[in-house]
Amino acid sequence: MKYKCIIFDCDGVLVDSEKISSKILVDMANALGANINMDYAEHNFTGKSLNSVFLKIENLTAKKLPDNHEKVYRDQSFAMFKEKLQPIKGIHKLLDEISVPYCVASNGPVNKMVLNLSIANLLDKFENRMFSAYQIKRWKPDPELFLHAAREMGFAPNECVVIEDSIAGIKAACRGGFDVFGFANKLNSKEFEKEGATAFYEMESLLELLN
Repeated sequence: MKYKCIIFDCDGVLVDSEKISSKILVDMANALGANINMDYAEHNFTGKSLNSVFLKIENLTAKKLPDNHEKVYRDQSFAMFKEKLQPIKGIHKLLDEISVPYCVASNGPVNKMVLNLSIANLLDKFENRMFSAYQIKRWKPDPELFLHAAREMGFAPNECVVIEDSIAGIKAACRGGFDVFGFANKLNSKEFEKEGATAFYEMESLLELLN
């Protein structure tokens, strides 16, 4: 394998959680008068820190969010994850075939990663190798989360590759000196490649790229 370590994003790469999270964010924002849709959320929320998303909603509504807004969002999203969350198609097979160390680095808090990886039957593959932006107080597109994960795993950035599904994550990886593969669709693949990622569309094709 070309790389000595693989760093996975969590939401949208390991677990299919982005649409669930975005739907709740959109519904809560619209209840406050934001008047946005899922397309807006995909382009403005995906991969961003929750604080930056909330700030954007405040700017859209010209209102300060309620003090309990994050708690309500977390409660609703965690409940929906338990009901609907699925692993990304092909991720179990991919992980079984990877022969080098790997880890997960997410903008989300550790308890969210633990919940979602547990639901998707992936937690045993990432225990003691989960890195959260909340632990270091630095969020993508800042590269420090990926740099921190690489250091903790014992590798230099040029020995690692990052697997991402968001512009913020791709920017973070590129700024940190990592190669990055972007889990893409037909709408965002050109944007991913413009930012410096190699786009791919199915987990089944990622192993060949990694080799």
